[in-house]
Amino acid sequence: MRIAFYGSSLLSSYWNGAATYYRGLLRDLAARGHQITFYEPDAFDRQKHRDIDPPDWAEVRVYPATAEALREVVAEAARADVVVKASGVGVFDDELITGVMAAARPDAIRIFWDVDAPATLAEIRPVPDHALRRTLPSLDLVLTYGGGPPVIAAYEELGARRCVPIYNALDPETHHPVPADDRFRADLSFLGNRLPDREARVEQFFLDAAARLPERRFLIGGNGWDSKPMPANVRHLGHVYTRDHNAFNTSSLAVLNIARDSMAATGYSPATRVFEAAGAGACLITDAWVGLELFLTEGEEVLVARDGADVAEHLRTLTPERARAIGEAALRRVLREHTYARRGAEVDALLRQQSALRASRVPA
Repeated sequence: MRIAFYGSSLLSSYWNGAATYYRGLLRDLAARGHQITFYEPDAFDRQKHRDIDPPDWAEVRVYPATAEALREVVAEAARADVVVKASGVGVFDDELITGVMAAARPDAIRIFWDVDAPATLAEIRPVPDHALRRTLPSLDLVLTYGGGPPVIAAYEELGARRCVPIYNALDPETHHPVPADDRFRADLSFLGNRLPDREARVEQFFLDAAARLPERRFLIGGNGWDSKPMPANVRHLGHVYTRDHNAFNTSSLAVLNIARDSMAATGYSPATRVFEAAGAGACLITDAWVGLELFLTEGEEVLVARDGADVAEHLRTLTPERARAIGEAALRRVLREHTYARRGAEVDALLRQQSALRASRVPA
């Protein structure tokens, strides 16, 4: 099928946590025979911070963030068998959801793909005339990269015909064990951009643990932290390109995952970094959230903390041997159950089911 995918960016992970998710899923769908065109705006300096060159498995159309360019890329939706509008494009989101779905052929499959369902639902619930809410009943599918039963129920209450979670996963070709790198050596590392609904939890789980263990080394990567006061034993790296994620994850005793407020409250929302760290064979410490057991087993494949004191205690008692055993167990689990090949198969099956359903409705 020809898929027109309107998202934030395939080429750059700069202020764009969905990049790895897009790459893993769309590359697998391309391997299954789908022809993908990814439309991304030239915005937020992402094109100046590309992580990858345009791939051979998708055509990437980078368009200026102008109304004229928007009209051109919207019109191209009419060529596709599947039209996808993702959340969080960042510019012209309302115009894109209404425009591309209106431009789509009558027989095209229409999908809204939500890469931050808690934030999207919080935005559209109080606004009955929101562009997405108006469009939901006409869509064939809402796909989300997390959220589980609460998100499914919320979308169906708002008029979605069907909502299916397609969770984050591992692409073992891009994220895998590598030798440690001195640039990223620490006792605990955390990678994530500074965002309003994450900062307090970073203070609670990461900075508090660092303050409790002044003799240990802590490393934080991601945009926005340069102006944040931190304990003296915390080193800040700034943006870490995806090409360095494997070394970042393998070079510390343990890696920390901290969900944003909304993701933690909703549950069933493993971040990309969970699978990247597990795929590298790293020992992962994560904050607690509902649904974690669907992905990793506490105490065997992941360590779970309820606050900074728990994080500090894990580090005090964690030996290199146990860290290695936990990381190896996590790697085995994600390779077995949580790869983008598995997720791609789910999406491919959904598209084929939807196509057959549409065909059955066409009068003879």
